[in-house]
Parts: sequence; structure tokens; C-alpha cells
Amino acid sequence: MQQNTPEQNYYQEDEIDLKELFKTLWDKKNFIISITAVITILAGVYAFNKTPIYQATALIEIGNYKLNNNNNNNNNNNNNNKAILDSASDLSKKLNILFIDMFKNEKDREFEITSISNSKKVNNFIEIKSEAISNEIASREILKVVAHIKNNHQKILDDVKNRRELEISNIDTKIDNIKNKEIRLLSKKINIQQANLDNYKQQLNTIGKNIKDIENTNPALTALKLMEKRDLSSFILELNLQLMDMRNKKDELETTSINQLLEKKQLVESMMLPHNYKNSEVIGRVITNDYPIKPKKKLIVVVAFIAGFILSIFLVFIMNAFRKEDDKVAI
Repeated sequence: MQQNTPEQNYYQEDEIDLKELFKTLWDKKNFIISITAVITILAGVYAFNKTPIYQATALIEIGNYKLNNNNNNNNNNNNNNKAILDSASDLSKKLNILFIDMFKNEKDREFEITSISNSKKVNNFIEIKSEAISNEIASREILKVVAHIKNNHQKILDDVKNRRELEISNIDTKIDNIKNKEIRLLSKKINIQQANLDNYKQQLNTIGKNIKDIENTNPALTALKLMEKRDLSSFILELNLQLMDMRNKKDELETTSINQLLEKKQLVESMMLPHNYKNSEVIGRVITNDYPIKPKKKLIVVVAFIAGFILSIFLVFIMNAFRKEDDKVAI
């Protein structure tokens, strides 16, 4: 007579248990279907009645202004000879505090700014995301943040313009001072110096004539006059050198100094042109989607169906376990 081994007995018992398990589930199929259907329907009702949430996204380019050549020498990190109005990382941190952190505790809001971030590779762009019950409200909230940015950055641009206007005014003052003070004063000194020089030249001519008249009759006086003529000639030479220096200085003021100031003024004036100033702005437009991002109705229904199915099976096993315990107690 053939006897079953322990392993064969184990597999037979396992097969019986599985058959009983499937039989139990099949007997409770209506219960399982009911629980699964109820949970799925409730989830569907929730998903289709929950207020849809839309998302808007915008890419903001931080403004800049053009630097002149002198500033560019001291700002080698600025590309294309431009200064950025704000650092993207610093700006995103400040905006996160103002428009996200400060509103975290508010409930039942129709909108919220969900993200303000900057690119790690580019230092003049930030991305803003908002969520609201409609695309219009989501876009409006982003534009509020953009308006805040533009208002602060416009103040920086206005300050730059004011400083450049002041620089032009200072250049005009310097030019006026050179023309009406320094050049006039030099011209007056030159005229006086020229008059003195002409006078000393006449004296030198007079001494020369006197020497001719007395050189044969009075040798001692002639020697004195020759010494006087030599000293006067040296003095006249010195006056001539001084006069040349004053004329050179006047020419330098009239040409080089004034031209340099005029060139500097022209450069600053070119920096005042509107195209050299750019405020922060949205690149393109605020991007929206015709479909809401929340709730994800299909996902909610599928997850609810799976969860309901698993829960119903678990309840069947629990009820079956309690029934077996009751049967044991009855026996």
C-alpha cells in the first residue's frame, strides 16, 4: 500500500486551502463587488465635485542697464557690458518669503503662489508658478508678483538715471569753470605777462643804445650797463618761458581738457538712451493649460477601485475567520 510523503501531504493541504480560499471569495463575490463599487463611486463623486485647480507658469527675465567703459573695467563679471538689476537666487529667496511663506497659514484660499525658483546655470531668469480655481486668477497672481518685481527694479533704474544726469551736470560745471574761470584767468595773466615782456624788451633796447653811446668814453659805466643788459636778458628769457607755459596750459585747457570732458559727457548721454535700460518682464506670456492639474479624477477613481477591492477581500477574510472561531466554540 502506497503512503504519501510529508511533502506530498503539505502540497495537498496547500491546494485544499487555496480551493477553500477561492470558494470563500466566490461565495462573497456580491459583497466584494458591493464594497468595491461603493468606494469607487464615493471616490468618483468626490473627484468630480471637488473644485478644479489650474496652474499658471511664467518665466521672468531680470532687467539690466548698460555700463559705460569705465564701469566695465571694474565689473569684468558682467556680460555684454551690462549690469543685472538683481541676482536671480537672491530675488527668488526674497519673493518666496513675501509671496509663499507669509501666506502658508491662510486656509480656503482661491489661489496661491506655489513655486518661485531660479536656474542654477543662468543668473538672470526666475520661474514663477501659481495655482488657482481658474486660469485667470492664477495668471493674475503671477502678474502681481511681476508688478512687485518691476516696481522695485524701476527704482534701481531711476537711481542709475539720476546719477548719470548728475554726472552730466558735473561735467557741464567743469567745462563752464574751465571756460569762464581758468581760461579767462590765464588769458589775463598772459596779457599782463606779454605787456611786462614788451616793456622789458624796450628797456633792453634802450640799454643797448646807451652802451653804444658810452662804450668809447666811459668803460666803467659800459661794463655796468653790459651786466645790466645780461641780467635783463636772462629775466626776459625767464618771462618768455613762463609765457610759453601759460599759453601751453591755455591751449591744453581749450583743447585736450574740454574735449575729454565733452567726450565723457557724450558717452554718459549715450548711456541715457532708453534702449540702454530694461526692466524685468515676462518672457512671452503667462503659460496656462485648458485642463486642471487637480484633482486627477482618473487616478483617484482607479486608486479607489483598487483600494476598495483589497479592502473588501480583507473584510471577507476577517468575517470568515470570525465564523470559524464561532463554529469551534459551538462544537
